[in-house]
Amino acid sequence: MPSIESRIAEEIVARPEQVRAAVELIDSGATVPFIARYRKEVTGGLDDTQLRLLEERLGYLRELEDRRAAVIASVDEQGKLTDALRADILAADNKARLEDLYLPYKPKRRTKAQIAREAGLEPLALALRNDPDRLPEDQAVAYVDAGKGVADAKAALEGARAILLEVFSEDPALVGALRDWLTAKAVIRARLVAGKEADGAKFRDYFQHVEAIGTIPSHRLLALFRARNEGVLDLELAPRPTTPLRTVSTGEDPAAALDEAAAAGHAEAEGRVTRHFAIADRGRPGDRWLLDTARQAWRIKLHLHLGLDLFGRAREAAEAEAIRVFGDNLKDLMLAAPAGPKTVMGLDPGIRTGVKLAIVDGTGKLLATSVIYPHEPKKLWDQSIAELAALSRKHAVNLIAIGNGTASRETDRLAGELMRKHPELRLSKVVVSEAGASVYSASEVAAREFPQLDVSLRGAVSIARRLQDPLAELVKIDPKSIGVGQYQHDVNQVKLAHALVARVEDCVNAVGVDVNTASAALLARVAGLTPVVAENIVRHRDENGAFRTRKALLKVPRLGDKAFEQCAGFLRIPAGDDPLDASSVHPEAYPVVQRIIDQCGREVRSLIGDSAFLRSLDPQKFIDANFGLPTVRDILKELEKPGRDPRPEFRTARFADGIEDIRDLKPGMVLEGVISNVAAFGAFVDLGVHQDGLVHVSALSNKFVKDPRDVVKAGDIVKVKIIEIDVARKRIGLSMRLEDEPGQGRQAAASNVPQSVRPPRQERAAPSTQSAVGSAFADAFAKARR
Repeated sequence: MPSIESRIAEEIVARPEQVRAAVELIDSGATVPFIARYRKEVTGGLDDTQLRLLEERLGYLRELEDRRAAVIASVDEQGKLTDALRADILAADNKARLEDLYLPYKPKRRTKAQIAREAGLEPLALALRNDPDRLPEDQAVAYVDAGKGVADAKAALEGARAILLEVFSEDPALVGALRDWLTAKAVIRARLVAGKEADGAKFRDYFQHVEAIGTIPSHRLLALFRARNEGVLDLELAPRPTTPLRTVSTGEDPAAALDEAAAAGHAEAEGRVTRHFAIADRGRPGDRWLLDTARQAWRIKLHLHLGLDLFGRAREAAEAEAIRVFGDNLKDLMLAAPAGPKTVMGLDPGIRTGVKLAIVDGTGKLLATSVIYPHEPKKLWDQSIAELAALSRKHAVNLIAIGNGTASRETDRLAGELMRKHPELRLSKVVVSEAGASVYSASEVAAREFPQLDVSLRGAVSIARRLQDPLAELVKIDPKSIGVGQYQHDVNQVKLAHALVARVEDCVNAVGVDVNTASAALLARVAGLTPVVAENIVRHRDENGAFRTRKALLKVPRLGDKAFEQCAGFLRIPAGDDPLDASSVHPEAYPVVQRIIDQCGREVRSLIGDSAFLRSLDPQKFIDANFGLPTVRDILKELEKPGRDPRPEFRTARFADGIEDIRDLKPGMVLEGVISNVAAFGAFVDLGVHQDGLVHVSALSNKFVKDPRDVVKAGDIVKVKIIEIDVARKRIGLSMRLEDEPGQGRQAAASNVPQSVRPPRQERAAPSTQSAVGSAFADAFAKARR
């Protein structure tokens, strides 16, 4: 059995020694961002993606080893641990295989088989199993014993069968082989629960749906499970036979054909059980009884057990994919371009309750708040423009951030008229996502920041600040409330939370944090800092003034040497006593910079930004026992542009005038929008009509697209063509292939699916039966986020 390090190395495409080094660092308390950035020599340059996967797999494999030890101890305690079994257990490379081996020895509640053994029927079961030449009824007579609960020969045979059913269904080799076969061949078959058609209308694309469990996309699988949980669908794992299926005749009920295929699949499964135990009908007295026992082992035991197992494994894989998609979208959103230190007016649109506004200066400090009522029912349009103009003039506002919720387009029009009537103000307006703003408004963080401010106005502050710096503001909100997930409420919430926290930490540490302006919420995401230490930093800053050096952080309560090692490189001190403290150069590496200074005879301030000179230096000359080539190269690169922001340049989308509602859209229109979310099946686009449109994965590009994020990411500004509109279902079909014509979307969706993952041709014979036989690819174009 390969070591944990060797297995992980193969999975993350690294060398075992790299993995061992990373594991030692993790075990010593080092964080992933710190290892990825400042321990490249130690790990051989493992990046944060590899390290996150390493961390996840390390936990799984250590749990596997703990479970392996517990299984060996349990079987040994029962006195049943043979050398062969021990070898099999030690060779098990995943939890499923390990549990298969343990199943026959796992303590159980009293089963029918155990009761039969207690009644002395195991010799009968073994005799019938090993010698089919015996007539079962004749053999059973000798085991009748009313005192043991065996009233007659029939009861004796039932007990013997219960024992063999358990033996057959717990055979590790058989269970493993059947699992592999079902993974490759079985389909998930969904059927509408009687009387649920109206209640489950949103799932109508799945009312008669069949798809291979081994290839079903995560979003469709999670949709099916949600429909089952809501009582709309029944799901069945149906085996498919190895032999080709016949072609469905025109006009034939597809359900009948599917029933026929499932029956053939069950027959093949039963045959696999009988072959494994060398059971066959050779005309012997016990053959028929054994064949019936094998059939029941499949139907009663194995099919149910493996169905639950494979559904669980498929769900786990689908959840992992959904969590990955959520994490990728969150990263894109948090690393969106910041507008920077400009004075911003945030507008939180509303109809009856008015438009809440807040103005913040370049540092995010709140300057003013108000509420205006330009819309129904008060319709104080001109008065609202006058107040906005007065406030903009008084506070020298540069940008207007408009939340994209209810009344967003109407409020956007108001801001547009303000700009036209008062060009001297030189304002610009931007519609921003307000996802999570209401959650922030009612949070403990917001209450601490603005204890006297009305909850409704806190949302306007959040909208203004997230335009200035999306990262700094979004860290204050539970990632699950930001609204860029795919079936986020259907996945394991603990795993989701862990993955999203990791993504947030990676984003924060990739950008770096100004220790003298950052909120406690932002500081808490820095490598090595806890929420308590982050609060202590803010308190120390408030009581003693701005930090002048990184070393001064060691005076913060509970920020010890280990925490300082982890966090120092990610904390910035612009305009401090040491210019290196404004860079990502770690304090431990300052001696390297000193050697550079000593050799060139220049002060550090004159070195910073001198790209031509810095690139002329030979990094090899500054290597020592502690700092290798990767670190020296990073230092020289950082000195060129200290504290550089990896985020893109700020730009905004322009929504079309007069397009404010889904009813204003017409097929064939070409509009500009913002990618609001990316799912496995495509990308959602905010067009400013209160309902995101969907660009199916097939319509993202003229080339085949496997992963939508290869083409777009959350926050991207794109041009799209309206392909299909369903006002009743609030669905907007879009294409980024601007040459597409309305009505082509459904064909495009199907044509972009590789032939290797489409259902067999005979299952696509008639368009009317596509949904019933598993061809959901074309219909996915019209699916909106559920």
